[in-house]
Amino acid sequence: MTSARRTSYGVKGAPYAFLLPAATLFALFFALPIGYAVWLSLHKVRVFGLGLGAGARKEVWAGLENYTDALTDSALLHGALRVVGYGAIVVPVMLGLALVFALMLDTDRVRLAPFTRLAIFLPYAIPGVVAALLWGFLYLPDVSPFYYVLNGLGLPQPDLLDGGPLYLALSNIAVWGGTGFNMIVIYTSLQAIPVEVYEAAKLDGATPLQIALKIKIPMVAPSLVLTFFFSIIATLQVFSEPTTLKPLTNSVSTTWSPLMKVYQDAFGKGDIYAAAAEAAIIAVVTLVLSFGFLRAANSGNKQEEAR
Repeated sequence: MTSARRTSYGVKGAPYAFLLPAATLFALFFALPIGYAVWLSLHKVRVFGLGLGAGARKEVWAGLENYTDALTDSALLHGALRVVGYGAIVVPVMLGLALVFALMLDTDRVRLAPFTRLAIFLPYAIPGVVAALLWGFLYLPDVSPFYYVLNGLGLPQPDLLDGGPLYLALSNIAVWGGTGFNMIVIYTSLQAIPVEVYEAAKLDGATPLQIALKIKIPMVAPSLVLTFFFSIIATLQVFSEPTTLKPLTNSVSTTWSPLMKVYQDAFGKGDIYAAAAEAAIIAVVTLVLSFGFLRAANSGNKQEEAR
């Protein structure tokens, strides 16, 4: 009887034992750092007297003061507006190209499909810093081969690292690196569509274009939602590209994006408390936008199913 009870408890506790390593890693490397960052955001350093000697600087409770300062900081607001403009270029162009490439690779007429898929996906495997350096030197007039070609042809040589073209330069790096991943996600969904659906459409006289627009795209809508969701998160967290291009141009400030502002406050100014509050605000905004978009997408799918 005792042996049977032990066996029963052992079987019931097995799932928790399997989850324990993952739960431990989650707590140590995700939940604990987030909690510590929130704790830092609610404190600040107060300087007593001239700030000299032991005890002259003391960590005190600040409440929501750091959050108030962050929300009224014009540098953080301007960085957020820059990211909005950056995302307005990156997200539609990247997802549009990914969808077009996936539809083209899903046709029977395409040749060397495995090589083409690898060629489109390969830029995603290159680290973001390396990609930004590569494109950064291609943008520089003194070292870029494109400028020599334009000069030889007598064509104007635009400065892509100054003013408005800077958004296009940064967006090009993100599109070049992220299109392949999104294409693979959409292409995988296309491959999961039963062949009988295409055969029935062809028997009804549907053209390849009609099949793509009225069958393929609606059926891969969940993948499009997923890639859009990932793209929005990546856009809000843009950091590597502008930081890498900053030494090459004066148009990129140390607070060009919100995450660059966090980095500057934490490691440039040494104010980890303000940086923690800014990071918490960025996380909350990302969560709210992501949740709102997913909820809107789910409500749209439910309305279509009801029809």
